[in-house]
Amino acid sequence: MQAAKGRAVIAVAAMVTLAACAGDRDPQLMNLRSGQGPDEFAIVPPKPLELPENLAELPEPAPGGFNRTDQNPEADAVIALGGNPGAAGGIPSGDSALYSHAARFGVEGGIRATLASEDLDWRRDNNGRILERLFNVNVYYKAYRKQRLDQQAELARWRAAGVRTSSAPPRKPDEE
Repeated sequence: MQAAKGRAVIAVAAMVTLAACAGDRDPQLMNLRSGQGPDEFAIVPPKPLELPENLAELPEPAPGGFNRTDQNPEADAVIALGGNPGAAGGIPSGDSALYSHAARFGVEGGIRATLASEDLDWRRDNNGRILERLFNVNVYYKAYRKQRLDQQAELARWRAAGVRTSSAPPRKPDEE
């Protein structure tokens, strides 16, 4: 009887161990559902090797850093569109006046957290949290309905004023 229990424990442990190994593969590279093997579209080939003009000017190797032959799709897209990939993090010179005007009263570092907490307070004060918890109802749009912009009424107002609205859908035949 003891031997049968021992075998049962070993069999259960083996099954649990095998089940734990099932999700071990990278789902992006392996197409496990169809059993076809690696996904060839997830593998990006490196850029071709280039020999620089002067070998003494090569940068120092950086373990764990970027390789000159590594693909960088974002920088490649910026270059293809005629931009400068080195300026991706900065403010373009054409937008400096806009940025300085927008930041004229100062820039707060944690603005996202501040806005999130103010939004939560607003929804708490406007019938939000109790209904959300009890009935799993989102009252976000109800809380802000007085502040919303009716896009159709706004479009009609601008068209009545004679302003050209090229980005809006064309008028329907019954509107003309």
